[in-house]
Amino acid sequence: MAKYIVHQSGPLKGEVVVSGAKNAVLPLMAATLLTEEDCIIRDVPQLRDVVFMKEILASMGSAVKELDENTISVETKDIITTEARYDLVNKMRASILIMGPLLARKGRARIPLPGGCAIGARPIDLHLKGFEALGADIIFNEAESYVEARAGGQGLIGDSIYLDMPSVGATENIMMAAVLAEGTTYIENAAKEPEIIDLANLLNKMGAKIKGAGTDTIKIEGVQRLGGAKHTVIPDRIEAGTFMLAAAITKGNVTINNVVPEHLKPIIAKLRECGVRVAATDDTVTVRGDLGPQNSTDLMTLPHPGFPTDIQSPFMAFLSLVNGTSTVKETVFENRFMHVSQLRKMGANIETAGNKAVIKGVANLRGTQVMATDLRAGAALVLAGLVAEGTTEISEIYHIERGYEKFIEKFAGLGATIEKIED
Repeated sequence: MAKYIVHQSGPLKGEVVVSGAKNAVLPLMAATLLTEEDCIIRDVPQLRDVVFMKEILASMGSAVKELDENTISVETKDIITTEARYDLVNKMRASILIMGPLLARKGRARIPLPGGCAIGARPIDLHLKGFEALGADIIFNEAESYVEARAGGQGLIGDSIYLDMPSVGATENIMMAAVLAEGTTYIENAAKEPEIIDLANLLNKMGAKIKGAGTDTIKIEGVQRLGGAKHTVIPDRIEAGTFMLAAAITKGNVTINNVVPEHLKPIIAKLRECGVRVAATDDTVTVRGDLGPQNSTDLMTLPHPGFPTDIQSPFMAFLSLVNGTSTVKETVFENRFMHVSQLRKMGANIETAGNKAVIKGVANLRGTQVMATDLRAGAALVLAGLVAEGTTEISEIYHIERGYEKFIEKFAGLGATIEKIED
């Protein structure tokens, strides 16, 4: 298994370009199943999860072509099967997003229960509730670990759907199912994340009629068919946040290019509360961690536009070294403190109780052997390793490579020393 060896680095300096968003590109790729025409997607990051989604689409009958390093075309003239393969789906939770498009276009979808990061229960009941409201029959076989949805004889019919919580995946899946349904669908208490807006923009380019994406009520007027489209993926706000925190924790000076500052508001606000200087333009943010003392803060993860759960663990690595005592409350996933035990091995002073963590800033961290328990926990350990005395050896790095493109190269461009070794 490959590992990262992270060496203590000085302040990071320079510029870095953010890739297309992992959490946006996967639903965009799934949406191409809704049409038999060619779809071109630009700024596609080279990630393990993107490779998995390409394999899933190919198994459905899609012709997936790489037009250049970060551009793909997907053409699905005919869907040859509505049953997803377990060996592909088990690698990535986002594979559940093919269910809505398959149900919309073929009237049936059967999928093994998906895998992904072990950050707590992420049930798909809201996805199924939405499909059921559109008239689908749901067959859930827990013993054989698969779920199936079948449209009725009249196909899918628009309806009003209230989500018990603003689930991003459920909002995306229901939206894709509803675009070809008869009549009008309303998704209430919908997720508001930028990735929802990005998906709606692509679907509208394909001929869908969607209004309200980015608000808590999305209106979808069903159409008979969708066509091809060209679309550019939005920048990855979580990658941007990771580099912002890298600048802060190393007391560096880094400009992050290809960002949407509006998407980064909660991260910018919390860094400023800690004494970090952040300046934003239309498509850049510059983070200065070298201009004064860094102090504690309290934060709570929330659905967008609140503080993103995906940046909680990297931010906790930063808080482990600031002056004073900070608190972090996790309200989105109940098992997203698995990185705490690894940071403690490096000398961090963190105590947890339920969904709350108390972090007392320490003077320094020390390098040791740690394990990336999930994607964002892995990023947190890299940030800690950049400032820890000695070297930090991180195992299970496949988690990190699921979500960050050219990870080592980008950090190296800022002056960090990270090696990848095969064990």
